[in-house]
Amino acid sequence: MSQALGGVTRRRALRLAGGVLAAACLPSSGVARDTMRTRRVPRTAQAIPVVGMGTWITFNVGRHAALRNDRLKVLRTFFDLGGGMIDSSPMYGSSEEVVGYCLSRLPPQPSLVAATKVWTRTRALGIRQMRDSERKWGIDRFDLMQVHNLVDWRTHLDTLLEWKAAGRVRYIGVTTSHGMRHDELAAIMRAQAIDFVQFTYNVMDREAERRLLPLAADSGIGVIVNRPFQGGRLFDRIAAKGKLPDFAGEIGCDTWASFFLKFVISHPAVTCAIPATSRVDHMRQNMLAGYGELPDAALRDMMAQYAASV
Repeated sequence: MSQALGGVTRRRALRLAGGVLAAACLPSSGVARDTMRTRRVPRTAQAIPVVGMGTWITFNVGRHAALRNDRLKVLRTFFDLGGGMIDSSPMYGSSEEVVGYCLSRLPPQPSLVAATKVWTRTRALGIRQMRDSERKWGIDRFDLMQVHNLVDWRTHLDTLLEWKAAGRVRYIGVTTSHGMRHDELAAIMRAQAIDFVQFTYNVMDREAERRLLPLAADSGIGVIVNRPFQGGRLFDRIAAKGKLPDFAGEIGCDTWASFFLKFVISHPAVTCAIPATSRVDHMRQNMLAGYGELPDAALRDMMAQYAASV
């Protein structure tokens, strides 16, 4: 991972994404941002693109050749448009193996931020699983290793601290999702020397604003947001029932994907969001959320109020 990532220019992004879709996602006023936005990892000089990619379900395609090659196109689009973090887990079926398959068929990607999780019990099984993940991805080490859903987190954090000190992993963290176990997560954030925390946050699931996001900012912990589309439900709950509000033009987009993602990544404590998709056109929409303007606090309130009213 390089010192500063996200060097894809706005002009190249628009060319890659296609004229109509891309032009619709440009700011309607002011100066457009020329590159994919990045955000600094707290307490470091590293910056990573604000839009990453999750792999839950979408990359779990086994050895199906056609589906693997479809995911290769998705991943190529991700990198072409300035992507960095790919997040996976042994829990996600064949996703890690499919990510490795795709990476092996692309040229080296300097922007790659390789992130996965340990999801088992006991030190020995955890070490075995992490080494197996390295093999599946085809990499020497991960940028980020996380304890998945806090499973045996005390045991695994001890191992991860050792690995980090030895240079076997760059960053360490813990994850949860669906708004679960926030009390325990907050206690870990206060007491443990972690670099990242991952949890659910979106325009409808805003509980993290009350405690976790401020705590992360105060503690110098990076935040990875999972389920920014609420597992796709936001499109059914909101997008299918109403049109984009007129004020969406103030942040330069006319897609719901951009609307939802810009809400998430505009929170100052959020380092990166990791939406998942199996489609190239949806990947383009997701990535373009990292270009152009972001809503300020007042506009964020308007976005949340509109989403709640639809």
